[in-house]
Amino acid sequence: QEQLKTYAGVFDIMDTFQDGKPEIKLTIKPEAELLGLTQTALARQVREAFFGAQAQRIQRDRDDIRVMVRYPKEERESLASLEDMQIRTPDGVEVPFSSVAEADMGQSFSTIRRVNRNRTISVTADVDKESVDMNQVEGELIEYLDTLMADYPGMSYQLEGESRERSESFSTMIFGLFMILFVIYSLLAIPFKDAIQPLIVMSVIPFGLIGAVLGHVIMGLTLSIMSLFGMLALVGVVVNDSLVMVDFVNKRRHDGMSVREAVQMAGGQRFRAIMLTSLTTFAGLLPLMFEKSTQAQFLIPMGVSLGFGIIFATCITLFLVPINYLVLEDFKRGFMFLWNYEVGGRKQPPALPVDAD
Repeated sequence: QEQLKTYAGVFDIMDTFQDGKPEIKLTIKPEAELLGLTQTALARQVREAFFGAQAQRIQRDRDDIRVMVRYPKEERESLASLEDMQIRTPDGVEVPFSSVAEADMGQSFSTIRRVNRNRTISVTADVDKESVDMNQVEGELIEYLDTLMADYPGMSYQLEGESRERSESFSTMIFGLFMILFVIYSLLAIPFKDAIQPLIVMSVIPFGLIGAVLGHVIMGLTLSIMSLFGMLALVGVVVNDSLVMVDFVNKRRHDGMSVREAVQMAGGQRFRAIMLTSLTTFAGLLPLMFEKSTQAQFLIPMGVSLGFGIIFATCITLFLVPINYLVLEDFKRGFMFLWNYEVGGRKQPPALPVDAD
């Protein structure tokens, strides 16, 4: 709690620890362990002496009567009676309480909370997200807690609330990202009838994610869960422009055009369609990015991820996809050259096939 108070913008810091009634806390001495006495045995004998041990239960009509054996009342009303009582060791020897244990006054717990059978205390706080970087606070808090736990063996901590929900969301999103990539690859491989060309189309996806991060920097926003949702949606959108270019090149090659000519024509012929599609999408997201109403604030990071990611990926697409297409063709020709050389068993390698132009 003291550490949380050092962060500006963190307020309403509370905990679930509440003191209860005064109680006597018993602590066993090291000498008692040599006699075989344990903390549990000490507590049981003191409880039986002052609270009582059930010796018999009698049923009378509808009443259940319990017969308790304990010290007389006058011997249960002072702390001196506790210090004068005799504690029996496992060997049956009785020793004074003061020689094997200590009694201190303290406060009991009003409630004891447990998680997975471990006693827990929760520390909660609220944060002004507009002025506080949650990731920075969380990182510094984890470093502080790791240092603190080193001084208290047996104690552990874990982050709950929004932090835990964010971690769980990240794990789910990673799985969702791989599923999306697999589905996109499958949908592209079927019409292309090629296992490599879908990778050319999907090569712009990382640049779209980079554009989404740059958009947050430009807009002065921090990455949030909605930002990541926007990036997931972006994965399925940025492939549209590269898909248009690859499809155009394939059609021109099918008509008999060389690879280099088809790639050069694709950049010029599809430039207007690609740019207009991206710019209109970005323009449609502008009202959301600059919306000031409270209800729309949580959607702004998603709009920023989509808008800036599309623009950045589009600019990269115009250069990256043609380059990747030509590089792929070079790899194919090189592979076929090596394959024919190995399979044919020729001593002299044949001439490397070259494009018509």
